[in-house]
Amino acid sequence: MGIIYPGIGAEEDYPLAQSLVDDLEVDFLNTDAGDVAHTVEDLLAVGTPADLAGHARALVTLFPQAQSVMWACTSGSFVYGLEGTRGQAAAITAATGLPASSTSLSFVAALEFLGVRRVAVAASYPSQVAERFRALLEDAGVTVTSFQAHGIPSAGGAGELSVAQLITIARQADTADADAVLIPDTAIHGIAGLPALEVALGKPVLTANQVSIWQAMRLAGREHPRGTDMGVLFT
Repeated sequence: MGIIYPGIGAEEDYPLAQSLVDDLEVDFLNTDAGDVAHTVEDLLAVGTPADLAGHARALVTLFPQAQSVMWACTSGSFVYGLEGTRGQAAAITAATGLPASSTSLSFVAALEFLGVRRVAVAASYPSQVAERFRALLEDAGVTVTSFQAHGIPSAGGAGELSVAQLITIARQADTADADAVLIPDTAIHGIAGLPALEVALGKPVLTANQVSIWQAMRLAGREHPRGTDMGVLFT
C-alpha cells in the first residue's frame, strides 16, 4: 500500500505496523510539509486535490508496486468535509488508476465494518478544527456521544503525546453509551498504545494510522487484514 503522509508526527507507526500485520508492505511518501499547524487554513492548504494528485503520481513513480494509495492525514481530509474528502480520494485515483482513500474516510469505513454507530472522540486539535471531524462523522450517520478537543496547536505537539497521556484523554472522552473511542490524528503514535488503550477502555479504540493501514490494505485486496497488537479492528 502507498501512504501519502504530511510532514512530521508519527511516521514510525508505519514500520511498526509492518512488523505487526500479516502480509503488509508500506510504500511511504512524506510530503515534507513540516510541522503542520492545526488551523483550518493550513489544513486546507496541505490537502488540496491537485497537490494530492501530484504526490500520488510521485509515489507510484517511486513505488510502482503500490496497489492502493492512502492520504494519511485526518485533519487534512475532514477539514474538507465528507464530500470534499471523497473528492480528494477521487483525485488520487484519477492520477494513479489505483483505489484511494483518506484517514477520515477510513474511520467511517472502520466504524461501519465493526457495526459501531455511537462513538466518543478524543481529539488533539483546537476546537475550531476538531468540530469539523464531528461534522464529518455526523454526516456519515455516526452519533457522537462525547467530544473533547485538546487544543494542541500543531502536528509536532500531537506527536509528543505518550501512551499514558493517550489513555488519560481517551478515558476523559469515553462515555458508557459509546461503543468505541476515536483518537483522530495521524501525528499521534497511536499504534504502539493500542493494546493498553483497549484494555483500559474495555472497548474498541480506533487511532488514525491504524485505520489508515486497515483501509489501505482492504483497498489493495486484503478484505480482512489481520495483525498482532493492532486492536479489535485487526482481530
